[in-house]
Amino acid sequence: MLLSRSLKVAVLGLSFVIAGCDRQGNEATQPQAAPQATAPAAKGAELTGTIDRSKKGSRLPDFTLKDPAGKALRLPELTGKPLLVNLWATWCAPCVVELPMLETLAGEGRVRVLTVSQDMGQPEKVAAFLTDRGLTKLEPWLDPQNDLSFHYATGTLPTTILYDAEGREVWRFVGGHDWTKPEARALIEEAF
Repeated sequence: MLLSRSLKVAVLGLSFVIAGCDRQGNEATQPQAAPQATAPAAKGAELTGTIDRSKKGSRLPDFTLKDPAGKALRLPELTGKPLLVNLWATWCAPCVVELPMLETLAGEGRVRVLTVSQDMGQPEKVAAFLTDRGLTKLEPWLDPQNDLSFHYATGTLPTTILYDAEGREVWRFVGGHDWTKPEARALIEEAF
């Protein structure tokens, strides 16, 4: 029996709570998600996750994302250069801690970094969130129906997937990670 979209959204939301990225009160973000956070220990958010290579070779999914202005981006068109897709949310502390590290990767230009917000209902909030933190290299792409979360089915934010230049999955990293460490750079090199 097929689940309705609203039931899927409810199940996905529950899985994020169980996985540890949950809202704590009515604050826009959790306190440890400070904009200047570059080292996880400095802000108390542990960046621990696991690598998953079980989907290696899978094609980039055929989804279209939008930005807050309505500009569309079709994922299968992003071939020709390695692509790092990062699913995140403004309310997820490990996600926010990762953002400056992803900004650094994006600025280097070797791999395209595509951050895709899983925030629902307030698209303008995502763009302002990135701008307020001085993250100019990260574009505010949105997945308002959480289609990518359903596709990747990890139930955890952040989730980061690396694709090679031909659009084939190399690995996915489920949970937070320090993308500035040499080990992370070695993982990214696998796409070349």
